[in-house]
Amino acid sequence: MADDTPRARGRRPPQGEPVLDRAFRLLECFGPANRSLSLAALSDQSQLPKATTLRLARKLVEHGALERTDSGEYVIGLRLLGIASLAPRGHGLRATALPYLEDLHHATGQHVLLAVRDGHEAVLIERLSARGAGRVAYRVGGRMPLPSTGVGVALLAHAPRPAQDEIVGPNTELRTLLAAVRRDGFAVVSRLRPDPMTSIAAPILDGHRTTIAALSVVTRSENVDPAALSPAVVAVARAISRATAALGAQVD
Repeated sequence: MADDTPRARGRRPPQGEPVLDRAFRLLECFGPANRSLSLAALSDQSQLPKATTLRLARKLVEHGALERTDSGEYVIGLRLLGIASLAPRGHGLRATALPYLEDLHHATGQHVLLAVRDGHEAVLIERLSARGAGRVAYRVGGRMPLPSTGVGVALLAHAPRPAQDEIVGPNTELRTLLAAVRRDGFAVVSRLRPDPMTSIAAPILDGHRTTIAALSVVTRSENVDPAALSPAVVAVARAISRATAALGAQVD
């Protein structure tokens, strides 16, 4: 029987793939380890032909989404930063929460994170770091797994049931943890590598009592007493929730 499945030829982009999709494929090539990329690297990582990559890259440079360095490589352009700053779940929430996060950071002397859920991941929108508090691997704008991070577990515990079922599956231990988070109002998650770290996290709600974000204090496991830190984390999360609800009421 003949196989009628279309076959990809070389590095030709999929037939009918929208230009916008290809442009995002280029932008998604950049990351903490790839802040500057050559045309060849962009073509290789995006799996687009060099001619297509060059055409799209030139157009993105023209619109300020990419910039060229003196060496001829490409970097993310400042225009994307300006556009991203308008995201209400990013910069807007960060602006409301930042004074409270700074108070928590100064009071604890530890890392403080703020994240929102995006599908099956958490996106870090703010991080206040502390010297000597251990390594935090995630950067602002970076994505974090929901089931194994403090903010992720706090967000997952209050996610819609279909999303929980899809992510958690038959993991009864994780389901028990999520139930405890809903009961206690905070999550405690520890990791062993690369450094033993513990995170205490709590959800942030809007004026409709919907979880829109989570914050956490992250510190070396030997330095943390969850019973001592959790009241402060919960109190700050509630303060941000009230501020967010009041801001929403003013907008309405």
